[in-house]
Amino acid sequence: MTQGPAPRALSDQALSELLGSQRFGTLATVRRSGHPHLTTMLYHWDPDARVVRFSTTADRTKVKHLRNDSRAALHVPGGDVWSFAVAEGDAEVSEVTAVPGDATGRELLSMIPDLGTPKDEEAFLAQQVAERRVVIRLKVSRLYGTALDIEG
Repeated sequence: MTQGPAPRALSDQALSELLGSQRFGTLATVRRSGHPHLTTMLYHWDPDARVVRFSTTADRTKVKHLRNDSRAALHVPGGDVWSFAVAEGDAEVSEVTAVPGDATGRELLSMIPDLGTPKDEEAFLAQQVAERRVVIRLKVSRLYGTALDIEG
């Protein structure tokens, strides 16, 4: 490799802004063997609570992993190949939404971006129950990431 600028660490504010500017990232959970399990996920970042939320179904592998080992991380690429943010912490899995409009269902509804609010809220909540949806809440204890200031 050639001599060039070193990557610079991003501030906590810059990392939070990067997380807030993206919608997809790679969630890493821990298998029983200790190896990582990676999944591309749509997520919702709450910078005030420092929580990343994911919607998934109760039977997914990542849910089983998190119930065995709560450690997880989310990798989010920046606007170019040279930047990224990682949010690490312990995750918890909500109860399965069982009744349209229950607490889990309302939390799932709150995760939808403003422009995507369902026209029929009752139908949305019923669908979440039918799909056995849960919320994964990654409580972020560490944010890190870098950017590399080069042209091209």
